Amino acid sequence: MLHQLSWKVGGQQGEGIESTGEMFSTAMNRLGYHLYGYRHFSSRIKGGHTNNKINVRTTAVHTIPDDLNILVAFDQETIDVNYKELDETGVILADAKFKPVNPEDSKATLYIVPFTETAKELGTTLMKNMVAIGATAALMNLKDEVFQSVVSEIFGRKGEEVVAKNMEAIAQGHQIMHDLLVEAGLEEGQFELAPGDGKHRMFMIGNEALAMGALAAGVRLMAAYPITPATEIMEYLTKKLPKFGGAVIQTEDEIAAATMAIGANYGGIRAFTASAGPGLSLMVEALGLAGMTETPLVVVDTQRGGPSTGLPTKQEQSDLMAMLYGTHGEIPKVVIAPSTGEEAFYDMIQAFNIAEELQLPVIVLSDLQLSLGKQTVEPFDFNKIEIKRGKLNLGELPEAEDKAYFKRYEVTEDGVSPRVVPGQKHGIHHVTGVEHSEIGTPSESASNRQAQMDKRMRKLEHVHFDTPVFTDAPHDEADVLIIGFGSTKGAIEEARPLLDEAGMKANHAHVRLIHPFPTEELQPLVDGAKKVIVVENNATGQLASILKMNMGAHHKVVNLVKYDGTPFLPLELLNRVKELLK
Repeated sequence: MLHQLSWKVGGQQGEGIESTGEMFSTAMNRLGYHLYGYRHFSSRIKGGHTNNKINVRTTAVHTIPDDLNILVAFDQETIDVNYKELDETGVILADAKFKPVNPEDSKATLYIVPFTETAKELGTTLMKNMVAIGATAALMNLKDEVFQSVVSEIFGRKGEEVVAKNMEAIAQGHQIMHDLLVEAGLEEGQFELAPGDGKHRMFMIGNEALAMGALAAGVRLMAAYPITPATEIMEYLTKKLPKFGGAVIQTEDEIAAATMAIGANYGGIRAFTASAGPGLSLMVEALGLAGMTETPLVVVDTQRGGPSTGLPTKQEQSDLMAMLYGTHGEIPKVVIAPSTGEEAFYDMIQAFNIAEELQLPVIVLSDLQLSLGKQTVEPFDFNKIEIKRGKLNLGELPEAEDKAYFKRYEVTEDGVSPRVVPGQKHGIHHVTGVEHSEIGTPSESASNRQAQMDKRMRKLEHVHFDTPVFTDAPHDEADVLIIGFGSTKGAIEEARPLLDEAGMKANHAHVRLIHPFPTEELQPLVDGAKKVIVVENNATGQLASILKMNMGAHHKVVNLVKYDGTPFLPLELLNRVKELLK
């Protein structure tokens, strides 16, 4: 029996590829397996090659593997693009409709299965994906009933007859594959998995985890404009926020989204926005406004291939420098980068707390692989959630001496001034984007400017963030320390122990708090390593540059970058690290 299986389905966008992967992975999740899925898709509504690769394992997993066991192909392009991931034990299940051809250098076994023809005989070619699921079940020695609850859930609203037809399609696909295996002198179950543990776990994309985190943090307004790969955050909260007295507002553009969120936060409501690189470019002025007016603001940036429109549906991590230094002038800002669905949930809650406690913008930096990759997530512990609103005073305010205005921007030791909401008695003050006095009135005084700047920047001395660096560091002295951020965590997790097995002592540090940079937490690991390899999906080694700026160690730091739009894979990463260590 196997402890890991890699399964991929491919075809043209719009012919049910995503739903086929959803059907398979949801059923596996309900059996208690751990999963991680990643979709390759084109930036168009319909047409163009798409595939969905799903890693199924009996233990925790945060990435897709390099290799592939089963490829389900609905067109020849799927075979041509993906067959090299299959070794001699791999299997291609191809629809007879397109007269599939196995490339000459393919090591895999091709089985031609009448997906479309069988579905047509059952009443509609739309069920060809169910026939493919049935064929997969035969290879994995799964009972058809495994898919019953998923089929009922998806098609139940269409009536029992539709549910029964889809289950029949699965059964026929299973039988056809069984007969093909018998004809080849084989038995079912070539890719049978060891049993899952049967535990209930959530199965979600990172965007859903981010949205749930915002909801749990007490958000009541999201202002946003749709953009790949951030839109699912908006879609999730459109359904959920009204149940809690909140709302999602689709604005005319990203400028309006950011300023609307600032206005809502100024009014005492937890609000945020989410976008991708092009949208964040438009929000830069608003980030400066939030910094100058000391208004809490959380912004999610789901990075994608750039610049300009770039590669809207492909993986990249190239917004890092822009998020740290993109605003004109200087403001305090916090940048957080979760790397898994679980971290995305809890880090969103921390982001809102930090934003309100320190009255500044907080950017939650995701990337396409994390945002759209679907993964198994342990049930969230809501007892861990704590809402911290800092110096927001919603009670009765004392009248100031001489009936002076409220000192909204009072110079304080920790850099955080008292905060009120509009309409509070004795809380009147000015709010402006120009430099201002303690009561908010415009001021160009040199001494006031220095006092206000120093006050704002002092906030960064008081950032409290749980686990700023994730570490998997078994060695006090290591040959190599691998550092990454965001969704590269899974590939590094898989590669690190393999380096140990190859005789190279390897440690792993994953940076979750990008700014202010966690120098203190990283210093012992950097000092204890002969070489530091920084892994990131961009062309210029942005995290490596930030590390050097904050820690030095230039002679140790080596860039390991990838910017072709695809995520790092474990064995690919392993081999590239080995090359750099020679």
